[in-house]
Amino acid sequence: MGIIDGRIGVVVVGYGYWGPNLVRNIMERTELRLLGLCELDRERANQFRARYPGIPVVGDLDDLLIDPRVDAVVVATPPRTHYPLAAGALRAGKHVLVEKPLATRADDARELIQLADERNLVLMPGHTFLYSPPVVKVRELLVAGSLGDAYFITSSRMNLGIYQPDGVICDLAPHDLSILLYWLEQPVVQVSATGRGMFDGDVPDTAFLNLTFACGTVANVQISWLAPRKMREMVIVGSRQMVRYADLAGDEAIKIYDRGLDREQPEPGNFGEYRLTYRTGDMVAPRIEAAEPLNLELQDFSRAILTGEEPRSNARLGLEIVKVLEAAELSLRLHGQPVRVEMTDEVLALRAPSVVPL
Repeated sequence: MGIIDGRIGVVVVGYGYWGPNLVRNIMERTELRLLGLCELDRERANQFRARYPGIPVVGDLDDLLIDPRVDAVVVATPPRTHYPLAAGALRAGKHVLVEKPLATRADDARELIQLADERNLVLMPGHTFLYSPPVVKVRELLVAGSLGDAYFITSSRMNLGIYQPDGVICDLAPHDLSILLYWLEQPVVQVSATGRGMFDGDVPDTAFLNLTFACGTVANVQISWLAPRKMREMVIVGSRQMVRYADLAGDEAIKIYDRGLDREQPEPGNFGEYRLTYRTGDMVAPRIEAAEPLNLELQDFSRAILTGEEPRSNARLGLEIVKVLEAAELSLRLHGQPVRVEMTDEVLALRAPSVVPL
């Protein structure tokens, strides 16, 4: 491998929507060296050349994979291309960070994991929200027991967004799924999904997912590319407290509510009748340190390569998300019929991602 003076040689595949953000952050990280870009679109390639002169741009990834200085490949292309690109990079002996989802089929995701394990390489799906400071803060509240048992969670992720041929479930649901799995540390056991494609009946641009987790918690996820305003909000209703998370900057990102229902013990002679009382306490908005999640994600990727530690966004988490996506797509084709998600040994052995600050 070509790691020189602790700097990891990296190439990026794709300079479309997310590629420029990845390139910028790679250039900012001192432990990474950007050695090249693979981009087929001439206009995008020229944009990259104008901004980063002297860094090679090629149309065939194999031209970069043969370079012994290249240690890692970062894939930022449409989901249907993730498997072949990641598999080719792994077979060439390169570490891989592939944008969400890890693959579009669970069997492909399993094969990628096998390739990485056999070669002792890092395979990391790019679930960037796992590195968002507000998301990590909510996880800390759940782990500490501050919210009590999570009864249910609602999530809305909507915008007048970019139309993607893979459909809204493949495009947006991985964000919510990664956050929910990170928070709850429990696998999804059942999914039901409904949706509609307003412009192409075969490509849904709006979908509604109902998820059941092994611990009993249920979640409702609303995703859409057709909305009058951008909305990224999740609410957890717990037995002790409730919390609202919004993808916002500053101290409004998290609000903790001391609200709920309490059940009082029955008075003697009331034959065991319980009384429900409402509790309305304070709202607290904790201070959240600002940090760019993508930069922290790349830091975690680098650390995994240099130390062998498993990244927070690990490949087996990525596989679990692909399995849920497959079940949701099947439920959608079955007009909302619930679909069980198989709890295989690989899921039961899934280690909870680290909450240790990066």
